[in-house]
Amino acid sequence: MTEQHAPKKYEPNAAMKAANSMMRVLARAGLIPKTSVLSVRGRKSGELRSTPVTPIEVGGSVWLVSPYGTVGWVHNVRAAGEVRLSRGRASRRFTTREAVPSEAGPVLKRYVAVAPLVLPYFTAKPDGPAAAFAAEAARHPVFELTMVDEAR
Repeated sequence: MTEQHAPKKYEPNAAMKAANSMMRVLARAGLIPKTSVLSVRGRKSGELRSTPVTPIEVGGSVWLVSPYGTVGWVHNVRAAGEVRLSRGRASRRFTTREAVPSEAGPVLKRYVAVAPLVLPYFTAKPDGPAAAFAAEAARHPVFELTMVDEAR
């Protein structure tokens, strides 16, 4: 029997906020591998909000994962239904669809392999089955991204 641990709760402090600001700048410049800047309209303000994210490919689709739970950008993505990802000079628009737990499981498992710094926020072990990650889907929202053809 494997022992469970309580997952760490995301509580951003001033240092984390400063680090996110720096990451946003570096990601926008394309200087951080695998990291993009997510831009989405605020659900209340209507203003464009941005945050660094690590999109991943699983099963031929591109996915966004919220390793820290239902944070502000998750609420905004749910309300807006579309986002923009930027990295360096490239910028692409996507529609979003929230994954059901059975879809989210394999994506979350892959995500912790790509971004192991987030492991303390999960109860599932990195070598655990996808079903263990699917059980955490309510705490770690996952969105499938579909690119919007912007050629006009």
